[in-house]
Amino acid sequence: MLGMPDGVRGCLFDMDGVLTRTATVHAAAWKTMFDDFLRRRADRTGAPYVPFDAVADYDRYVDGKERLDGTRSFLRARGITLPEGSPGDPPDALTVHGLSNRKNALVQATIDRDGVEVFPGSVRYVRAVRDAGLRSAVVSSSANTARVLEAAGLTGYFEARLDGVVARQRHLAGKPAPDMYLAGAEALGLKPSEAAVFEDALAGVEAGHRGGFAFVVGVDRAGQAAALREHGADIVVTDLAELLEQGTHGGGAR
Repeated sequence: MLGMPDGVRGCLFDMDGVLTRTATVHAAAWKTMFDDFLRRRADRTGAPYVPFDAVADYDRYVDGKERLDGTRSFLRARGITLPEGSPGDPPDALTVHGLSNRKNALVQATIDRDGVEVFPGSVRYVRAVRDAGLRSAVVSSSANTARVLEAAGLTGYFEARLDGVVARQRHLAGKPAPDMYLAGAEALGLKPSEAAVFEDALAGVEAGHRGGFAFVVGVDRAGQAAALREHGADIVVTDLAELLEQGTHGGGAR
């Protein structure tokens, strides 16, 4: 059914890059924030300025992860240690929270200015999931999930939302740990073996694989099909509409 194995009763969708064209918004915000920080650090310390790569660094260190984890991951890769700070740190504070808050402010400003664009093929697929009577939830590391879904007109399509806000409240480990997807399945009353995961991020695909889910769909928006498979995707598509075509032409993808 819908390009998935028999026995799947629910679908767990990542948001940025799977449902909405907001992964590029996040990548641009990370780059702006880190480049400004790295430039100021170079001026202050005399260290060479090596900018953030919005493709390689984004995919390797921050994509799919909770914001604070992404900040820590990239700084650690550059051998940079900063104080943790606190959630209320201003965006110009030289702390992990301060840098993370700066990145979030940039994302929110872009969404408020430009709105949110969806992937039409994903909307078709989500509608087909609903029409087939399957359960569905959004599982995203973003703390802006509710805001983005509302701006995209997608709020009414999902029965549950597990996002960065919920993860902090419930102390759920971020992707690539499977905790958020396991919580998403639980919210739908399903076992992992009854649910499929839809992800474009390497960390998210790994989370689905580690969680023992029935099917993990890697959505390749950045030319990383091989890496998605290496991290545990059972199938890789460039658009969710491809799964509708597979379902039409005889059976689910295996």
